[in-house]
Amino acid sequence: MKSRLSIIILSVFFSVGCLAQEGGLQQTVDEGVKKVESYYKGGMYHEAFEKLHTIEGQIASSGQSQAAKSAGYYKTARARFDMYMRMRRSASAQEHLNNMAIHASKSGDEALKNDYLYNKTIFHYTFGQNDKGNATFKEMAAKLTAQKEYDKVDEVYRTLIANGRNSGSANLVAQSYSNYMAWKDSVTVIKHADEIKALKKQIADNEAIIADKDSSITARTVTIIGLGILAGALAIALVLGALALLRYILLTRNQKKIITTQQDNIALKAKFINNISAQLDPTLKKLDATKPEVKALKDFSEHIQTLSKLECEAGKTLELEDTDVTVFCEALMSNMRGKTASGVELKVNAPKMYAKIHKPYVAQIVNHLLVNATEYTPANGHITLEYIRRGAHKSQFIVSNTGSTIAEEDRDNVFKPFSTIHDLTAGDGLGLPICKQMAMNMGGDLYIDPAFTKGTRFVLDIIV
Repeated sequence: MKSRLSIIILSVFFSVGCLAQEGGLQQTVDEGVKKVESYYKGGMYHEAFEKLHTIEGQIASSGQSQAAKSAGYYKTARARFDMYMRMRRSASAQEHLNNMAIHASKSGDEALKNDYLYNKTIFHYTFGQNDKGNATFKEMAAKLTAQKEYDKVDEVYRTLIANGRNSGSANLVAQSYSNYMAWKDSVTVIKHADEIKALKKQIADNEAIIADKDSSITARTVTIIGLGILAGALAIALVLGALALLRYILLTRNQKKIITTQQDNIALKAKFINNISAQLDPTLKKLDATKPEVKALKDFSEHIQTLSKLECEAGKTLELEDTDVTVFCEALMSNMRGKTASGVELKVNAPKMYAKIHKPYVAQIVNHLLVNATEYTPANGHITLEYIRRGAHKSQFIVSNTGSTIAEEDRDNVFKPFSTIHDLTAGDGLGLPICKQMAMNMGGDLYIDPAFTKGTRFVLDIIV
């Protein structure tokens, strides 16, 4: 008897010890991931990846259950996903998003599964995959709504909208807000339906009480009074529900009107700037075009008109053309021969294949990047043009050159028009903003690869 009691006590202590160790592991992982986040937000990506390797080694050697390890691995995969999303490297982000799905499933933790659906939605919206983003978000919202966790769904929608505003993604804000208001209306109906259902159940219960206590007149009277009160409450609930639903419908229409007004204002601003630039043209044509200052002003005026036109055309469907990638890249690179410093090597890495692209925009962007590369690449350096197919709907043109790098604090500003004051005779700084807008009009993006440290690497993402 004593032996059996000892075994039971030891088993209890062992179970409690395991739970404590699992809690300690998750705390270690959480603290480590916070440190990783502080690293990569400070631009210390190498230290961030090293820290993640250390954390994953601790998880592997912890001796915890598979579910506990999977929960830890999910958080490290999430940290990697966040870094690659910050770098806008969709292929790497997709890889770790897939790992998150596997670890969330193995952990058996519903909170992690919901977090995975949320991040999957963010991924699709960020890279312009609106249909997939809507489908994933509806899956998550339906799941939480079925569990009646309305506050969680509301919080996720608000987070999505806030992320869109912080990142400057009008597409993410518009998609999230539209879905949010539609969900809000449907939940209002569901809540009132539940309230009505509960009241009906109370009425049914009271009717049963009346039947059971048929012999008691007093009981009948009390129950009838109760039924009257409940019926009144039901009528009030119906009126309040109708008023709430009407309020949300009016709010939705008002918010849609505000978004439309903002979009119209942006278009009017672009048109206004374009008109000012156009009105300057007749005067500029009367000036001596051989003077560098006059030529600079003319170029500046043309660039402003180009940028304004591109902003107004955002969202329009562009014509795609089957293009021989090798021939296309070789032709662009051949234009750079004789324009570089002494001993600079020009190299093209493009497979023999065809790709559907909007040729005018891609040619202008890549040509501008190559011209910049010839200007900043020192003697005996290297300039490389690459084409990489990242999937059925995504590809990249990459222009790399050796030499000095662009400071991290300046990497975002080079794509923003009018962010700094320029001597127009040395360039107006609108070349890269124009290229960025062209990339966005194609549903893609243009950015500087932060992981490239031997010079500068520009990446043009194209999504079709």
